[in-house]
Amino acid sequence: MIILGIDPGFAIVGFGVVDVSGARASLVQCGAITTPAGWPLPRRLLQIADDMGELLRRFQPEALAIEELFFNQNVTTGIGVAQARGVILAETERAGVPIFEYTPSQIKQAVVGYGKAEKSQVMEMTRRLLCLKKQIRPDDAADAVAVALCHGRSCTSCLPGADAARPGSGRYAARQER
Repeated sequence: MIILGIDPGFAIVGFGVVDVSGARASLVQCGAITTPAGWPLPRRLLQIADDMGELLRRFQPEALAIEELFFNQNVTTGIGVAQARGVILAETERAGVPIFEYTPSQIKQAVVGYGKAEKSQVMEMTRRLLCLKKQIRPDDAADAVAVALCHGRSCTSCLPGADAARPGSGRYAARQER
């Protein structure tokens, strides 16, 4: 199963494409969509939409796993990230790809085995699970790969013989065709 993991943002959107087959996972590609700080927000959102459309066409994922929003203090930044996340979800829905959402603690639990793991622990386990020589950079890409791994490791509908329409442990956001 090809899973596109997304770490949402409006300056940087991390993405990670992971191929999961049973207990084995391999990294297909990862990176970041970036938008210049001087651009107005609508132009940045359009760039994110265009780049997401390209990623969805290029890799044709069977699922998109995205981190749920969590922000403490900077509400202004959180609003921009929420808008970018909406654009990402809309493009994914347009492509007909099922969407699964995971909280940071669900991602940590699935990748490290501990829901309060440190970022460095998640990055190291991601490296180990994918048998990589070096940790993934930038951090946004590493986070996106961890989200994809989370889906691959916790999605009950990804198991052989499972009903593909049934969501995994994340909250399912895409409409199912009847």
